Amino acid sequence: MNDVIRVIIADDHVLFLDGLKRVLEESTAFNFDIVGTATSGLEVIRLVKMNKPHIVFLDLNMPGKDGLAVLEEIKAWNKEIKVIVVTMYDKGKIVKSAIKIGCKGYVLKMYGKHELFTAVEAVLSGETYIGKGIEFTSQGIPKKQDVRFDDSFIRKHKLTKRELEILRLISQALSNKQIGKQLFISDQTVSVHRKNIMRKLGVSNTAGLIKVAYDNSLI
Repeated sequence: MNDVIRVIIADDHVLFLDGLKRVLEESTAFNFDIVGTATSGLEVIRLVKMNKPHIVFLDLNMPGKDGLAVLEEIKAWNKEIKVIVVTMYDKGKIVKSAIKIGCKGYVLKMYGKHELFTAVEAVLSGETYIGKGIEFTSQGIPKKQDVRFDDSFIRKHKLTKRELEILRLISQALSNKQIGKQLFISDQTVSVHRKNIMRKLGVSNTAGLIKVAYDNSLI
């Protein structure tokens, strides 16, 4: 695809944002022109109105103005802009809300760049793309396929959003390198997160991590 696709990337995790930016810049399937990056909801809206992108890659957990509110404002301003939500949130209620407001793609971060490019191809063709890890009930309501992390467990162990993502992937027996590829971060960064998770959970190895995840119904 030779047409230039103007994009804005919005994510409050700078490492993920930089990784996604690099993935898009290195794409041979699409000619992306990254016209802006944002780490807050208000910044997203400002950049969208300034640059009129074709696609916005939007995280839902944004400071200042949350992702769903940003999505609603973008669609109210210009319905032609394609918004692809890139997030770790797979709860059906959130997915349904995003679709209702007007997002054209919903992709879970854990599934990597091939899933992302599939979403891009779909939305540019006028379709709505719901990615892997989300299925629909017979009533047409999205429901998650993967684990939900219990809020009390999160609060007790003071796990961050990134640590939850990595614990989920560790529970799938993925290596640091595999996790890094899926989250667009280095395997050294994954290793640091893994050590922090083990310290917070009071375990000394991967088997211990998986056992804690299993005991707390995380897998």
